[in-house]
Amino acid sequence: MEKLLGFAASHARFFLIAGLLVGIASPAAAHAAKPWIAEMIAALLFLAALRVGPKALIGALGDFRQSLVATLAFQLLLPIGFALFFLAIGWKGVLPTALVLMAAAAPVSGSPHLAIMTGNDPAPVMRVMTLGTALLPLTVLPVFWLTPALGSADVILAAAGRLLGVIALAVSAAFLLRRLALSNPAPGAIRSIDGLSAILMGVVVVGLMSAVGETVLVDPARVGLNLAVAFAANFVLQIAVTALLERCGGKRIAAPLGIAAGNRNIGLFLTALPASVTDSLLLFIGCYQIPMYLTPLVLGPYYRRRAAAVARSSAQG
Repeated sequence: MEKLLGFAASHARFFLIAGLLVGIASPAAAHAAKPWIAEMIAALLFLAALRVGPKALIGALGDFRQSLVATLAFQLLLPIGFALFFLAIGWKGVLPTALVLMAAAAPVSGSPHLAIMTGNDPAPVMRVMTLGTALLPLTVLPVFWLTPALGSADVILAAAGRLLGVIALAVSAAFLLRRLALSNPAPGAIRSIDGLSAILMGVVVVGLMSAVGETVLVDPARVGLNLAVAFAANFVLQIAVTALLERCGGKRIAAPLGIAAGNRNIGLFLTALPASVTDSLLLFIGCYQIPMYLTPLVLGPYYRRRAAAVARSSAQG
């Protein structure tokens, strides 16, 4: 089993791409995985917390001010700006709701690995991911209030409460297990956790692609529109945040925080919002997984050039 999980950890990108392809090509497999999406996303949060551990969490929050500013900008200012803009222009429907939720989400648990795969420092991503997930039930409240499609006040408060419960339960269970059995995990154990996470992410994306596989055969134009918006939202955010931080003198954190800005854990909302809301969002959520998993391939050269420039600057300094 350890060898199998080690293999999965070493070939994580292939598991993710395989999940994308299976989810699109096999509606039966996608429908079989779909009812378990919320539970699997909660399990991924548990595995991320288990890998990090409480000690690393405290260390990850060491640069608290920088992480807090980035978290509030990503998860509060940006989605509120989106929501107010969409209300002002009268754009209603699934896509604006999905964009607001995407902007309100914390970075995905795999975002530090995306930084590593593109040659950048994962520590800034880890800090923002950790703090963002911890603060999500609070930062999401005003965003929910400004998004009428998510329902009435009691639905919004219930969703925030469920989100807090999922995060607290997953993280607490992971930290308890670390304390009782994995206080100082060996490299092999870490690789096993990474391998299990890769396999589970591959299965999760099968379920997330259920709406894509169904719709592409009957309404390919709708899939194309959602896919174009997903790519634009993800990649434009990554490049814009990276360029802005470079201009402001934050070259060391520019690329890592750009990765965190564009790759958000929108799927976590599937554990909190009612199915009557989330079912209509599944097509966008499925399409959004594609640019996320293609980030190392498509934007890898862009980020590696910036990592090399930072390395040269450090060597000269």
